Amino acid sequence: MSVPTPPRLLDLAGMHLIKEDALVCSALEFLPTELFPPLFMDAFRGRHIKTLKAMVQAWPFVCLPLGGLIDLPHVGPLQAVLEALDVLLAQKVRSRCKLRVLDLRNTGQSFWSMWSGASTHGFSRLGMAPVAEQSSKTHQPLAPLKIYIELCLKKMTLDNFLTYLLRWMEQRKASIHLCCKKLTIFAMPVENVMKVLNMVQLDCIQEVQVNWIWHLSTLAKFAPLLGQMSNVQRLLLSRSHVSALEKQEQQEQVVQFTSQFLKLHHLQDLYLDSPSFLEGCLDQMLRCLMTPLDHLAITNCRLTESDLTHLSQCPNIHQLKGLDLSGVTMTDFSPKILCILLEQVAATLQELNLEQCGITESRLESILPVLSCCSQLRTFSLCGNVLSMAIMEKLLSHTTGLFYLSDDCPHGSPGGSVGLSSWPFCAGKGV
Repeated sequence: MSVPTPPRLLDLAGMHLIKEDALVCSALEFLPTELFPPLFMDAFRGRHIKTLKAMVQAWPFVCLPLGGLIDLPHVGPLQAVLEALDVLLAQKVRSRCKLRVLDLRNTGQSFWSMWSGASTHGFSRLGMAPVAEQSSKTHQPLAPLKIYIELCLKKMTLDNFLTYLLRWMEQRKASIHLCCKKLTIFAMPVENVMKVLNMVQLDCIQEVQVNWIWHLSTLAKFAPLLGQMSNVQRLLLSRSHVSALEKQEQQEQVVQFTSQFLKLHHLQDLYLDSPSFLEGCLDQMLRCLMTPLDHLAITNCRLTESDLTHLSQCPNIHQLKGLDLSGVTMTDFSPKILCILLEQVAATLQELNLEQCGITESRLESILPVLSCCSQLRTFSLCGNVLSMAIMEKLLSHTTGLFYLSDDCPHGSPGGSVGLSSWPFCAGKGV
């Protein structure tokens, strides 16, 4: 019969302290650092409001990763934390509390589990190590408190949690920076989106996804906020439509949106799904790109031959690793344009998607020589194009020499795939 491991003395001390709020508050000054996290977890889950407030004001770490503990719709413990922060924010000089970051994202499980196990390994990497005491002879003013949050706006109205947080922050803008690295927007009126984003440090945002139907007029309203997201690396916009507008008004809105790319100096990945407003004016956006792109997707829309020509001449696509033009019909384009485009990216291209582009056998045959020069190609998809088995065999023979696309690459090397479609039949190579 195995003997259960006896609880540690620290665990026993925490179990005793959590039963007595007054005892905890009086003992915090002498409480060992390693006892703070497990005691805080117990207080948060048990909704010991008085204990929570006292512990926040004496928190010995730079970061409090609260998001992993929040149990909605119970916001009582969260309210207690914010009320304790009010006390800290009201102070004009630094107190003994080391808290500088409140993380409301669903992260921090490693922090809580490591301290529950009394292990401090890896804390410097997590940025959550205890902070050494500073000399008392200097009194530094308080820097703004950073609050990190995940923003996924998917309801017509703000949820209770976000409404409460924004209302609390509204009177404290000077003392708080609300930071969000990834912004996802589903079904929410642009007015509500702008209300939320007006509270956010927009230069903290690194990824933006708009997965909702926005008309060009809505995109134009959003554009000034996008221009302030100067550190965005990944931008995804889906299903943007053009309303019935005068041509001049539509042109003004296109310029209002595309000109914001002049301010995005870190953009690497750009995904535009159904951007109907770009037909005939893609060059306006391309001229505003400030950095070489890693991935570019312009899908499910009509482009002119001039658009594709401008794309092939854009200097910021020469290092593309991924190119997705699926759903862009090329039936009326000169076969040479696609060849020129692929020549520009042949040295770096790893993923190529030409699904449902109206690629005919003669057009596919015309790009085979340049396709065989794409030495880094790992994935190539032609699904949805009407092709014969004969031309698919010719394609496979031209791509046999591509190391990363071949099934015969050595064990441990990244295998590739070719997705082919000869409607209603399919043939493929790779997995």
